Amino acid sequence: MELRFQMNDILPLLPIPQPPMGRSSYNIPCPVCDHSSSRKRHLNINLKRNVFRCPKCGQFEGGVFDLYAYYTGVPRDKVREDLIDRLGGKDSRYAGKAIGPKGVHPKPKEIPQAAVASIEIRDRVYRALLSKLTLASDHRENLLGRGLTSDEIDRLEYRTTPVVGFHGLAKALMDEGYDLFGVPGFYRDQDGRWTMAIYLRGIMIPCRDRLGRIQSIHIRLDKKMKKGGKFLPFSSMDKLDGAGSKNWCHIAGPVQECVYLIEGYMKADIVHFFTGQTVLAIPGVTSLQHLETTLKELTKLGVRHVMTCFDMDYLKNWHVEAAYTNLIDLLSGLPLTFGTYLWSPDYNGLDDFIWEFFMEKRPLD
Repeated sequence: MELRFQMNDILPLLPIPQPPMGRSSYNIPCPVCDHSSSRKRHLNINLKRNVFRCPKCGQFEGGVFDLYAYYTGVPRDKVREDLIDRLGGKDSRYAGKAIGPKGVHPKPKEIPQAAVASIEIRDRVYRALLSKLTLASDHRENLLGRGLTSDEIDRLEYRTTPVVGFHGLAKALMDEGYDLFGVPGFYRDQDGRWTMAIYLRGIMIPCRDRLGRIQSIHIRLDKKMKKGGKFLPFSSMDKLDGAGSKNWCHIAGPVQECVYLIEGYMKADIVHFFTGQTVLAIPGVTSLQHLETTLKELTKLGVRHVMTCFDMDYLKNWHVEAAYTNLIDLLSGLPLTFGTYLWSPDYNGLDDFIWEFFMEKRPLD
């Protein structure tokens, strides 16, 4: 039987604060968004669920192997082997148990989760869902203000999150023959009915692969969360028969020899619209899990050069700078050349800078 490992197994092996006695979760400084000289502790480590997440930046999250790989530098696909070696080839001492306020208690019943459906299934379901939704006038005005045309907005299939009718939308999709099992964002409620995990209003942004298939959907919220950023994945992790969304890479435009690498799916769409360049996007500067695989695939298709175009705050934000260093290490191991685009720091994002440039060049009506 395959050995299992839990948070309590790896924490003593990591150079981080250890959990207080009797606690089922605790917070430590987030290596991405908590400055080393501050006392802030936004990264939550949950010993019951065996996961970690920073709700402030929303970028540093994962499971047991992800946390171990980050702090030890061991490649994630080698973590199990390394743990077996360090722990003497034994299974977790905490299997079936969790630490509670009164000592050791039986592990709570886990919510059944679905394996993420194939890209073909996700693409069909998401396209069908978007076809049933519309884009609110305020969201269209917002996108027009970013330089996109109405035709381009329609082509991109941006939509406004529904505020009611989640059960009805799910049922309509199933009545049309779409299987929702394993599609992030859909789950069963306590009555067993399929529904959708949408809680806040915003713009739904499709994340596409190089073939234009919709891998996932991200939501740009109308209002920034008090704890977290302005973007959320359409995900149903920890819901009955739900599935968690992954940080897939988004590709805007046909593959060309040079690729722009940017942070944010919407920014990628805007920059491609103005420049015609191939733009590859990750949801955040620390979200590199799928980037290496994607770039290896693109090099086989003729990509030879990558230009990073991250927001200019990386010049003054040490958290972003640290993540950028990890990115450079990744790019250095691939068969391509790379560089960095710089622009006026008065414009944080490349999309803002390009839009201003086009506005200045555009004659007045």
